[in-house]
Amino acid sequence: MSISLRSPADSHQFWSAVFAMSLAAFALVASEFMPVSLLTPIATDLGISEGQAGQAISISGAFALLTSLFIATISEKIERKVLLLSLTLLMIASGTIVTLAPNYLVLMIGRAFIGIAIGGFWSLSAATAMQLVASVHVPRALAILNGGNALASVLAAPIGSFLGGIIGWRGAFFCVVPVAAIALVWMLTSLPQMPQNDKSSKVSVLKLIKSPAIAVGMLAVSVFFMGQFTLFTYLRPFLETVTKVNVSTLSLMLFIIGAAGFIGTIFIGRFINKGIYQTLATIPALMAIIAIVLILSGESLVSTTLLLGLWGLFATAAPVGWWTWMAKSLPNNAEAGGGLMVALIQLSITLGATVGGVLFDSNGYQVTFGTSAILLLLASGLAIFTAILTKNSKG
Repeated sequence: MSISLRSPADSHQFWSAVFAMSLAAFALVASEFMPVSLLTPIATDLGISEGQAGQAISISGAFALLTSLFIATISEKIERKVLLLSLTLLMIASGTIVTLAPNYLVLMIGRAFIGIAIGGFWSLSAATAMQLVASVHVPRALAILNGGNALASVLAAPIGSFLGGIIGWRGAFFCVVPVAAIALVWMLTSLPQMPQNDKSSKVSVLKLIKSPAIAVGMLAVSVFFMGQFTLFTYLRPFLETVTKVNVSTLSLMLFIIGAAGFIGTIFIGRFINKGIYQTLATIPALMAIIAIVLILSGESLVSTTLLLGLWGLFATAAPVGWWTWMAKSLPNNAEAGGGLMVALIQLSITLGATVGGVLFDSNGYQVTFGTSAILLLLASGLAIFTAILTKNSKG
């Protein structure tokens, strides 16, 4: 499976643009998860409950999902550079609206804008990487993009909490705006013109899954993220009640997870180049083993910290592998494929968190983590099945 149709990168490599998009990804993810550490001051200031404030995260996810389903059609009418710059402007507008929000309704409008930016940006990321660098470097470019994601995952919550205590929650939100503005200017000056690919078949996202290999691969992606977030969403109560860590130790452990994930995105490319399907099958299998061992040794601080560091290393690197698979499998329909994948990931994260919550409340962490392990093993098997179907389709 060769990645082709990369007109701007046929004679040049646009690595500066890749790093500019990584900075934009950092600002996007920081904006998306900033409310996590600021729910109480947001609720107090706007006179709402913390549950209502938490919907600021839900609404961004919902609009990200909707946008991802339609971005392929929009990208046929708008040149990709213009579209990416417009999405970045929308991120700036979102941060500004949230900062100045006088009431709950305006806050939610601002959060809807960031959802649109998230859904559009991530849906276009693989297709854009394919046009910015040569095919052999696409995994590395996607790793750099996901590096911005991983770094924001590490820093968003603690920095949001820290800044919120000094300059208030509005000031904390506004701090993302100048970062997004820098990314906008950088992208404006570094992104080449990327006209719509004439050889693209312009299929809808639903038509893509008529291919058995694509359908099973997308199912594998979905099951992987569902398994991951069935466990990950409930790490904090597990660490507080089973490992019995205090707040400072908890913050350190979450930082270790994020830092290990950032390292994972740096090194995953070389494994993908050696064998993409082996990598896609091995990562969820290793994560399933970690989930089982956490059940058995969760009371030990040292072993739990080590295991969660490995979890972060694998979990954050895995999306790079699946984005690379999508780019290789759908070189002429990367926008539609990216939109479908983002929609499935958003839905799977929601399902994983929901299933995990029900299980955690009713049966405890053992059943929750065990279910995560089963889902991750299923994702591993589906990755192997995808490889078989792909090989058979080639004859």
